[in-house]
Formats: sequence, structure tokens, C-alpha cells
Amino acid sequence: MILFELVEYDVLRVIWWLLLGVLLIGFAMTDGFDMGVGALLPFVGRTDVERRVVINTVGPVWEGNQVWFILGGGAIFAAWPPLYAVSFSGFYLAMFAILAALILRPVAFKYRSKRESATWRSVWDWALFAGGAVPALIFGVAVGNVLQGVPFELTPDLFSRYEGSFHAKFLGLLNPFALLTGLVSLSMLVTHGAAWLSLKTGGWVQTRAQRIGTVTGLVTIAGYLGAGLWLAYGIEGYGLVAEKVANGPSNPLYSEVARTATWLTVYAERPWIAVAPLLGLAGMTMAVRGLRGGREVTTLLWSKLGIFGAISSVGLTMFPFILPSSLDPRSSLTVWDASSSHRTLFTMLVATVIFMPLILAYTAWVYRVLWGKVTEDEVAEKSHSLY
Repeated sequence: MILFELVEYDVLRVIWWLLLGVLLIGFAMTDGFDMGVGALLPFVGRTDVERRVVINTVGPVWEGNQVWFILGGGAIFAAWPPLYAVSFSGFYLAMFAILAALILRPVAFKYRSKRESATWRSVWDWALFAGGAVPALIFGVAVGNVLQGVPFELTPDLFSRYEGSFHAKFLGLLNPFALLTGLVSLSMLVTHGAAWLSLKTGGWVQTRAQRIGTVTGLVTIAGYLGAGLWLAYGIEGYGLVAEKVANGPSNPLYSEVARTATWLTVYAERPWIAVAPLLGLAGMTMAVRGLRGGREVTTLLWSKLGIFGAISSVGLTMFPFILPSSLDPRSSLTVWDASSSHRTLFTMLVATVIFMPLILAYTAWVYRVLWGKVTEDEVAEKSHSLY
């Protein structure tokens, strides 16, 4: 027997759908607080020393946290090639804006303290703000568009074609529901950043972060509930007309897909998935309580739980769809028909089993070494060795 046949094709597809979710959630939990801290920087730091305290809470770890983003992009490219091709084509300008912001962030980290000029440092502080706020917003906007369906269709030879002009496609992404989900994403990661600053700082920086995080946490809860109601009563969902062959060929055009009254019909079919949005709401609610009560470690953990629940609810609601098409539902990409080959998925799984524990162990070791608060005295005394 060939080795990769030890694991069925349909099982591998589900495993890689789960792993993609793990990578995206890992990115939001780790690099998410980096982005949240960047978005908070101009508002929680009033003096240069306070802002350097804020920057130094994430300066030593942001590069490692961004590994999750790279792994997520790599997983989409290798495990779900049609998803990578179609989404990057349709969201080209949005992806460019995200990458520009993510490139701006390391430049700002390195250049910010190169000169004593207050104007110079203020410019780079706002660059760090953009490097955090822009990706957080656009990631949420992208999720909102995916839930509504993306206006593409597949030709018989599986080339994707998008409806409308280049600029119209970009402006079409900025629709009301997508802007709401973008706001939820931004406020959620700002709350996560506030929870991180509550853990890593003290004094006025901590106090301001807790106050702002309390407000953004409440915005997150309200926006998340609003988006859920909108999905329930204002947005059509997608469903398979006929049962899909789970281990069949990777050709979306073999599927029979139709619009349904709402995405939330899946909760009647799989009621157990309701645990995900409940965890999202519970986690964010407890994070807000923690910020108001001045708790530190538990607040960050609750915030992580909220992120886990919110992102999981999207994936579980859409399953088995990963990129539905509003232009031609039959072209929609699903877990069962948009993956790489059986052999490719198995080979990647073996590599993941070997290297993922190493990444997790190294990450845990780094956070253990860097445990503790960043203080103003420490930053002032080591002005040339820190950011």
C-alpha cells in the first residue's frame, strides 16, 4: 500500500481545513495583539518614554508572531490552490494594502528612534498605528465579503473571472456588512492589544489601555451580535443541493450549489456549532470585565478565547464552503473540491507534525524568557538598546 493512502482523502481535507483555521486563529491571537498595540500607540502613550514602553512590549516578539501569517498564507497556497488563486485575484488591492501596512510596520520599528526629533518620531508612531489598524480592518472586511459571496465564476477550464471593472471590484468590497465585520475585527484586536498592555505595562499606559479596551470590547460585542442578526435576517447563505463526494476530484464545477434563505440554517442541522459564537461572546465579555477590574493574565486569556470563538464561528457556519460565489454559486469553492492532491496533503501533514511542535515550543520559550512588565525606568536607562 502507498503510504499516503493510510489516511483517506476526505479525512485529509478536513484535517487541513482545521489546520488552516488553527493557523488563522494563531495569527489573530499572537500578531493580533501586536496590531492592536500599534493601533493604540498614539492614544495610550502621551510622552516619548510612554510610547517607547508601548513599543517595547511587542518589539521583541512581533517578528515571531508574524510567522503564523506566513504559515497561513503558505497553507492556503499549498493545500488550497484554487482558494489562493481566486481570493488573491479578487482581493488584489486589499491584499496590497495589507502587505504595504505590514511592510511599513518593521520599517517604523527600526527607524522610529533613530533621531531625537519629536516630529520624526511622531510620524513613525502614526506609521505603526497604520501598520496595526489597516490590516485589522481589512481582514474583517474580507471576512464580511466572503460571507456574502464573492462575485466570481469559473470557466470550464477552471480560470476565474470576476464581475465588474478593477476599481468597481475594490469599491464593492466596502459594502455596509463588510464594513461592520471590519469594525468588529478592528475593535476585537484593539481590545486584545489593550489586554496585552494591561499585562505588560503599568502606570498611566496601563490605565489608558484598560479604559480604551473596555470601550472597544463593548463595541466588539455589539458589532458581533449585530453581524449575527444581519446574517440571520439579511444575507442569503449557500448550501449543497446534492450530497458531495467527499473524496472526489478537486473540481468545483462538479458541485451543485444553491442559495439558501440564511447561513444560520446550518445551526438547525448542526446545533453543536453554536458553542463557537457563545465562546466568542463569553470570552470578550469576560475580557471587558477583566479590563475594568484591573486583572491582567486572565484578561488576556479571555480575550484569546473571544478571538477563538469569533473566528471559529465563521468557519463552522460556512463549512464546507471556503469561498462561495455570488455570481455563479456552482463555482463556489468547498472543502471537498478545492484542495491539493491526496499525496500533497499527506506530505504536508507529515511536515506539519514534525515542525509545528518545534514552533510552539520555541514560541513558548520566548514568551517565558520575556515574561514581565516593561517599565519607564528600564526604557529610560537603556535608551540605545531598546526600540
